[in-house]
Amino acid sequence: MIEILQDYWRPFLYSDGQNITGLAMTLWLLSAALLFGFVVSIPLSIARVSPRPYVRWPVQFYTYLFRGTPLYIQLLICYTGIYSIAAVREQPVLNAFFRDAMNCTILAFALNTCAYTTEIFAGAIRSMNHGEVEAAKAYGLRGWKLYAYVIMPSALRRSLPFYSNEVILMLHSTTVAFTATIPDILKVARDANSATFLTFQSYGIAAVIYLCITFTVVGLFRLAERRWLAFLGPAH
Repeated sequence: MIEILQDYWRPFLYSDGQNITGLAMTLWLLSAALLFGFVVSIPLSIARVSPRPYVRWPVQFYTYLFRGTPLYIQLLICYTGIYSIAAVREQPVLNAFFRDAMNCTILAFALNTCAYTTEIFAGAIRSMNHGEVEAAKAYGLRGWKLYAYVIMPSALRRSLPFYSNEVILMLHSTTVAFTATIPDILKVARDANSATFLTFQSYGIAAVIYLCITFTVVGLFRLAERRWLAFLGPAH
């Protein structure tokens, strides 16, 4: 354990001297994927509950596709599969994008979490009290204003407990990033194990780091729920 800490504490936490690694890399992957997934999932969740089939079905197909296939396969397709297509390599922008392992990894993670987040928000929209919507319409709110001022704020608050689970699952899913040679926590642990043969210590340190991140995320969401979901609690 002491040998691991002496030689690998810095790569485990933030840098190997040249590039960000370990904890810093994992948090960067997680934050970038969640940010993209959250922003895009809001309009997609609205489309998901649309009464118009031509609006709802494409989003439904997307969410079923990414929730029905393993993230590991999605990463391999983004990292090696798409770049093997000649039309992609012939386009300068696409060629530059898909040659970068970081771009491919974040894209795969973002598309995956976006699919799950879309279904979470769509479920929250469906479960809204019909009286809230009717009251908003009585005040003259229609169209995008109804969603912007009433439906989505309420749905996002109610989604907090479910979205916290998705954030934690996405955190754990970042462990497949080593497939694309991204130096996340697991990649550093694998390198430490290969160099020292201290398997328990190498992966034990990685497990402790993931536990600390998970507890922090859970704590932050609990604070958010106490603030924004207090109205759902019993009246005093």
